[in-house]
Amino acid sequence: MSAFKNELLVALAREHSIKNTMAIVGLINVEQKEFDILMDIFFNGEYRDVQRASWVVGHCGEIHPQLLKKWIKPMLENLSNKVHDAVKRNTVRVLQEYKIPEELSGLAYDQCMKLLTDKDEPIAVKAFCMQVLYNIAKDIPELKPELADAISKQMPDGSAGLKNRGGKILKKLGY
Repeated sequence: MSAFKNELLVALAREHSIKNTMAIVGLINVEQKEFDILMDIFFNGEYRDVQRASWVVGHCGEIHPQLLKKWIKPMLENLSNKVHDAVKRNTVRVLQEYKIPEELSGLAYDQCMKLLTDKDEPIAVKAFCMQVLYNIAKDIPELKPELADAISKQMPDGSAGLKNRGGKILKKLGY
């Protein structure tokens, strides 16, 4: 095991807090090599390490989106796996701010639509998926009705936050 991977694992085990998460983001800085080691933990680590690494991945992706470029497809594919809700939440949270390459937009749309329409998915995952889906559908007129329908079906039983997000996106879609 590399010294840096060991350092990351020790840091992830330290505590689950925003302070610790941001300290780990600082360790990675803008180094692709270090981020790739974090992604190895994200995909292959122990359950708790994966959960905590997902939060770091999300923050790294927001601050340094260029580090995500080679990981977008594996992250999208990972959404089909049985993963901790934190992994799904942090994946779609970072994707809502990321310009998904056109060649991956179909995969992103399909994965996020499955999560949005799954009655067992957590509210935050659904809310972030709405934004990812909107970002893809806004320039593809034939996707708008399907997205509007899927969002509308979430509204009656949704939380206040989900209704708020859904209402805003429906308005942007013209529904």
